[in-house]
Amino acid sequence: MNHTLKQYSQLLKQSVLFWTIAMVLYSIFRYYGIDSEEGLAVIKNYEGTLGTLYYFVKLINIGIIIGVLYATVDFIFDAYTSNRISLTQDIILRTLLHFIVTLTVFMVITDIFATLTGTHAGQHTGWCCFNKSFWAVILYIVLASFVFSFIKIANEKFGKGVFIKMLLGKYKNPQEEKRIFMFLDLKDSTTIAEKLGHFKYSQLIQDCFYDLNKVVPKHNAEIYQYVGDEVVLSWPYKKGLADNNCVNLFFAFQQRKQSKAAYYLKKYGVIPEFKAGLHGGKLMVTEVGIVKKEIAYHGDVINTSARIQGQCNAYKVPLLISDKLIQDLKINANLTCQFLGSVLLKGKQEEVNIHTIARV
Repeated sequence: MNHTLKQYSQLLKQSVLFWTIAMVLYSIFRYYGIDSEEGLAVIKNYEGTLGTLYYFVKLINIGIIIGVLYATVDFIFDAYTSNRISLTQDIILRTLLHFIVTLTVFMVITDIFATLTGTHAGQHTGWCCFNKSFWAVILYIVLASFVFSFIKIANEKFGKGVFIKMLLGKYKNPQEEKRIFMFLDLKDSTTIAEKLGHFKYSQLIQDCFYDLNKVVPKHNAEIYQYVGDEVVLSWPYKKGLADNNCVNLFFAFQQRKQSKAAYYLKKYGVIPEFKAGLHGGKLMVTEVGIVKKEIAYHGDVINTSARIQGQCNAYKVPLLISDKLIQDLKINANLTCQFLGSVLLKGKQEEVNIHTIARV
């Protein structure tokens, strides 16, 4: 419940900010300098500094109202559509829904205003009339809604906050960051793939990653890459340590799969199990590519994380974590930690101490 409210709160902030800016921009594009155009007569309802300030406050209020309205619509839409529709369908349906909701709200406001004043909608000359100005506003709102949908998709594609950083060119030159990485891989993937066949196996991976995405936001994780039946997750170092996010995500994912055990057994005849390796430290992050531009991480941290995950089968445990990272974690009463020994990982000259963590 708390996570649901947090998601809605984040969506609300983004929506209100976007629509407040959008409505102020509309005012500038639509009316700035229009009174100086020859042959155009504009009634100046807002004169002077106070009048202009009042006008912009009014626009900001309209932006806030639209932001709250659309955030609520999007939140409900996401909850019921989930991953059941394509990207094209998502954008079209969302934009159409925004258009219908906007028209409905404007019509209701018009009717209420007409009832209170004893007039008819056709006599109004404000926001709520069905003239050219009204349809200009509606068209602008629909187009802005379309743009907002694309921004959300881009943000989801690159990860939370990364899209904005790319727009600002933060990663044009390599930057050093301290991060935690988790390599999460399906256990016995070859056996399962042979049993199910490639189509059914692909559906299984799709379902698993869908369930993973349900727990990722709760633990402030970022999905770096999907590689076959493996996914690479990442945290800024402090966020990964906070509330043991980097460890608790793994157990939350396990718990979600167990809660859907009946579904997996009925559809695939198996409850998928995953193994994970965790490590953290400093590495470089930079923007790479032109045709398919993306953010890439370079350094020993990411390689070591992958190698640690590769030792899970040898030690017969689902989760391995480096000694360096576990020293910074706060192991509480709900978790037990066991030192397994030192291992010489492929490509390294020094042995790495590794531990396993289990939930009590």
